[in-house]
Amino acid sequence: MSAQRDIDRHIQRLAAALAGSELRWAIAESCTGGQLAALMAREAALGSHLERGYVVYSIDAKCEMLGVDRADAERCEAVNSEVAEAMAAGALANGPADFAIAITGFCGPREKDEEVGLVHLACATREGRRFAQECHFGDLGRSAVLDHAVAAALAMMTEAVEAHGAPVLHSA
Repeated sequence: MSAQRDIDRHIQRLAAALAGSELRWAIAESCTGGQLAALMAREAALGSHLERGYVVYSIDAKCEMLGVDRADAERCEAVNSEVAEAMAAGALANGPADFAIAITGFCGPREKDEEVGLVHLACATREGRRFAQECHFGDLGRSAVLDHAVAAALAMMTEAVEAHGAPVLHSA
């Protein structure tokens, strides 16, 4: 299935999950450069659920705007699970949104020892849930990696909304 078909399918699922609610999202994007937030703003069924967006492409932006630890950000050019999780937590902490999603990754072309197509996603909720995913899309070309990252983020967002209201289980 193409990334665009995945995006379209996930938009429909997310819109259905959010329908009738006032739940709102904060979006923190690095490699996708605002593509996810723009998509939400473009879709009438999703626009009212977009609280705010952060495009934090540089390491400094991640640290200054979202409170990402500099040592984590400097490791692997800020493409790691700790950075994604801190981006989501920072976006959630900086406003009234119910959920935050974060995307960071290498979209190409290859530089140094980067793995083109490696993308980390993280989601944080006011209820205390945390979702994270490491994706290996491969060197599909910059645009295709971006599209796959957005599709994966939409899927994670849908999962978070569908889990909303369910009890949060804390391990001892």
